[in-house]
Amino acid sequence: MDGFLVALVVSFGVIFVAELGDKSQLMALTFATRFKTVPVLIGITVATAIVHLASVAIGVGLNAALPTGWISLAAGLAFLGFGVWTLRGDKLTEEEKRKAEKTGKSAIFAVGVAFFLAELGDKTMLATITLATKYGWFGTWLGSTLGMVAADALAILVGRLLGRHLPERTIRYGAAVLFAICGLWLILEAVRELS
Repeated sequence: MDGFLVALVVSFGVIFVAELGDKSQLMALTFATRFKTVPVLIGITVATAIVHLASVAIGVGLNAALPTGWISLAAGLAFLGFGVWTLRGDKLTEEEKRKAEKTGKSAIFAVGVAFFLAELGDKTMLATITLATKYGWFGTWLGSTLGMVAADALAILVGRLLGRHLPERTIRYGAAVLFAICGLWLILEAVRELS
């Protein structure tokens, strides 16, 4: 597989898993109860594309400035941190719930702004920065954006089919394990490179 495909597949997988059980999925579910599904997905896609474009720009800048061994080590430690963060779980704050429940003239605008603000500094943004340092910008941007939109679309679909009875604990533990595996793999790669 060439570099673009690797970046696309890895980024899609990592961000899809990171998004499972995240507050963004809860926001997507909440918005989908107030607005039609298509405008919600368009708002999510636009906001995610913008945030992740900024994320990959930061990641590529870091990659140009730092040696790759140290980047892999920092990325591995970050992924272990994401695993712990995932175990802790996410909940919507009262303010985020109010924003998600507001109706406005444009559902796309309301969803887009809410998701943009919610994603700044979120673990998916940080994971995208980390992935971009390793895999480059375009495949990472496209894969991470598609992974997040797919996870949020899944939340809307499953939420509508099953009500709000999702196995959050199982999802959270599975995502944490995958983050830990990625983190340990990157740390081992860094140790080999720095030795």
